[in-house]
Amino acid sequence: MTVLLLELNEINFEHVRAYVALGKLPVLGRLLDKHGLTETTSEQNYEELEPWIQWVTAHTGLSLAEHGVFRLGDIVDSNLRQIWEALEEHGLKVGAISPMNAKNNCRDAAFFLPDPWTRTDVTGSAILRRLHGAVAQSVNDNAQARLTPASAVKLLTALVAYAAPANYGAYLSLMAPALRHKWLKALVLDRLLADIFVRETRRKRPDFASLFLNAGAHIQHHYMFNAEVYAGPGTNPDWYLAKDVDPVFQVYELYDRIVGQVERAFPQARLMIATGLHQDPHSEVTYYWRLKDHAEFLRSADVPFQRVEPLMSRDFMIFCASPEEAAQAELRLESMRAMDGTPLFEVDNRGRDLFVMLTWSHDIGEDFEYRLGNRTKPGLRDAVSFVAIKNGDHNGVGYLIDTGITSGEAPARIALRSLPERIAAACGVPWQAAA
Repeated sequence: MTVLLLELNEINFEHVRAYVALGKLPVLGRLLDKHGLTETTSEQNYEELEPWIQWVTAHTGLSLAEHGVFRLGDIVDSNLRQIWEALEEHGLKVGAISPMNAKNNCRDAAFFLPDPWTRTDVTGSAILRRLHGAVAQSVNDNAQARLTPASAVKLLTALVAYAAPANYGAYLSLMAPALRHKWLKALVLDRLLADIFVRETRRKRPDFASLFLNAGAHIQHHYMFNAEVYAGPGTNPDWYLAKDVDPVFQVYELYDRIVGQVERAFPQARLMIATGLHQDPHSEVTYYWRLKDHAEFLRSADVPFQRVEPLMSRDFMIFCASPEEAAQAELRLESMRAMDGTPLFEVDNRGRDLFVMLTWSHDIGEDFEYRLGNRTKPGLRDAVSFVAIKNGDHNGVGYLIDTGITSGEAPARIALRSLPERIAAACGVPWQAAA
């Protein structure tokens, strides 16, 4: 039996049910009625509730304490045995589209397109290899709404090659408004990734394949207060988003259609829909900022480095020539503080490289000044792009729908780490997690 895992990152199924009660999301509503909903559990500490941690657990069957992967992209420095390699060991064909924080260790994958933040090999056509670089550029520069001409050509080439004719109208309806509304770009990307997944799965016929979609997590973090089904006190200002616009429903509706598309394309397949985590409403006013040009900012602040790589939202990696240079860079970054003494950055020193997060969470006006060591510096506003106002917080409870069981058979709660074992059993092979 073919098993297909749809990873709808951080989707809140309580909100899904609320939309279903309003007569919306017919596909997800039907699956909930027929197959039930199981909660998944993972870590307990809030700082350990990050999708790049939980999806490693979902792919390896190991807890954070066992797999030790705490940062996005760190999977490439490990040799963890993931679900794809484990199934290959039993002679099964596997594929993956954009799995979060996953390393391509497959011997002969049907296809493997990594996420935009993880430096690992692409297995697939020349179009897919070129697409990966274009997606990485567009995602990492999304705060500045910057898409290079080369990336635009590669994305259009992939659209021509992979877009399902039935979805042409959906693409056209999203592209023009996406020039004004950044979140719609995430919907276009997820629509494309889903079309690629269906096309590649149909062509290569893997025994197991996974599809990771992130637009829902991104949109909930930034616009949950605008959801029709949100009933809390939080609001977004009108300059940020009009009150009558509901991006959360837009992405949920897209996912409803994608799940229906996968069902129609593979009617005999067993579908598993997992979220890893979900999001609750955020309780404070928190701004997200991102450096426009990371390398230029570091040079202007005399932070030593060899190379810098932007990651998701506020995060970036600094690579140094030596532990001594990394220590100097850490001290320099930690000396950057607002006038009230609040640090601008959080730094995780790994020896010769640094994981850095821009943690200042308040407004940055044109007159904003900060301290760099003993100096007072202006101009931070020109060095950063506004990303969003935080609307959603991570919750360690995720959700699972498994079409291999009926509603009455669905367990109320399982450990997220048990997901690979469930997938292996559905594929008819044994599973044993191994660090």
